[in-house]
Amino acid sequence: MYAANNRPDVIDVLRKARKQLPGDPVFGDPLSVSGPGGARAVARAADRLVGDSPSAAREIGFGALQVWQAALERLGRGKGAQEMTVMFTDLVSFSSWSLTAGDEATLALLRKVARAIEPPIAERGGQVVKRMGDGVMAVFPSADRAVEAAIAARRNLADITMGTYRPRMRIGLHTGSPREIGGDWLGVDVTIAARVMEAAGNGRMMISESTLAALEPETLADLGHTARAYRRSFFAAPLSGVPEDLRIYRVSTG
Repeated sequence: MYAANNRPDVIDVLRKARKQLPGDPVFGDPLSVSGPGGARAVARAADRLVGDSPSAAREIGFGALQVWQAALERLGRGKGAQEMTVMFTDLVSFSSWSLTAGDEATLALLRKVARAIEPPIAERGGQVVKRMGDGVMAVFPSADRAVEAAIAARRNLADITMGTYRPRMRIGLHTGSPREIGGDWLGVDVTIAARVMEAAGNGRMMISESTLAALEPETLADLGHTARAYRRSFFAAPLSGVPEDLRIYRVSTG
């Protein structure tokens, strides 16, 4: 049994078999087992017990957990391939300001910003995936809720100052089907959302064409906003890592 458990050909057959099972065929790696969930918790415990050395028992065990996690996703207790709107935010000129402001003032500002922008996200069904210094990444199951949260967050931020610094936030939204792995969201659509934010320059709010299409017709009007096609400056560097035909819209009042 020990010899069979460690035979490369047996392990290879089991790995190929896992590709035919529901769920993530590489479930059990560090990316897939971090984050909440019963299957992930068991997988982390199993990984500590059996280690990361290839073995037939390991493939069989993680194959069973893979199916369990896939079943949870179908029951709505996990995250599968579904349309989501990804939001990225960032504070304009924050890095240069923080260099002279010092750590204490920087932390005080970040706390104020978090209290301003994170409640609107949670109140509208969004989830903050990660905090990245002066910005956040969040996901929403609804493009309308994502836009509502972004506008509310920008409105809250307008009341915040730290000395002579008045933070301005740029926001990018993109709707697609990113993949949730271990509590994080990965994929091309996440990259596109980040690049849409980069196009927001000095504190604008940008959305991709797919987010605009996913909005209810009256959403922007009800919020007192409009969306206009964004055209990059002739001298601006092209956005990297996005489709060439990506269309971006600036959302503003009016």
